[in-house]
Amino acid sequence: MDAIKVFEDKKVRSHYDTDNEIWYFSIVDIVEALTDSKNPTDYLKKIRKRDVELGSYIGTNCPQVTMLTNGKKRKTLAGNVENIFRIVQSIPSPKAEPFKQWLAKVGYERIQEIQDPVQSIDRARENWKQHGRSEKWIQQRMMGQETRNKLTDYWKEAGIEEKNEFAILTNIIHQEWTGLSVKEHKEAKGLKSQNLRDHMSEAELIFTALAELSTRQIAENDEAKGIIENAVASKKGGAVAKNARVELEQQTGKNVVTNENFLPPADEKKTLPRKK
Repeated sequence: MDAIKVFEDKKVRSHYDTDNEIWYFSIVDIVEALTDSKNPTDYLKKIRKRDVELGSYIGTNCPQVTMLTNGKKRKTLAGNVENIFRIVQSIPSPKAEPFKQWLAKVGYERIQEIQDPVQSIDRARENWKQHGRSEKWIQQRMMGQETRNKLTDYWKEAGIEEKNEFAILTNIIHQEWTGLSVKEHKEAKGLKSQNLRDHMSEAELIFTALAELSTRQIAENDEAKGIIENAVASKKGGAVAKNARVELEQQTGKNVVTNENFLPPADEKKTLPRKK
């Protein structure tokens, strides 16, 4: 999903990766917005040469993302919120601080997470309360996130570096225990850019945590390295939660995986695809 954001009358092209739930922003557009340069492409080249560390960071972390350029879809150097925050720090501009505030205002709270993780947790808890989540649900959501963080920490240590690799492994786990891909589950719940986990039931959160806990422990036990070995561990971990889900469903006669969400009533849910 492509969108145009406006900062002080400057257009910033952006793209939302629905599979990985990540916003990307055109780096050239951001340079232009911060510097008012008539040739932001040339300006970016110069600062990358002058600041070797920044140049290396951009080359390593910032992908080419397809965006609309002069009426045509073209690959454009882009960065997620973390990347942009790092780049803005290296550009001498009186607009740097207003730009960070603008970015936060349009919903990208990852900036504050980088600066103050505790503040981010408190804000998330308060936000969930305002949206009617119960204390029990909030506690389970936060415990699930802690389990998730431990798994991703292991993946990083095991050589998983690319964001698409994290997404691939996450999808393997999810597909195995639910019978649905992350994308299919989101579509069933009627979600677009929303975070799937923020719209899971308490049971879905618990089984997601079980799948990710099992995956990490299996990976640690097998000393899994790289994407292939961790994909195997992910499938095994997902299977642990799948077996538990099937057993519970047989005992209760109720589905664990549902199309229920926390969207306003006006947003309709789609039919849930049949689990495999």
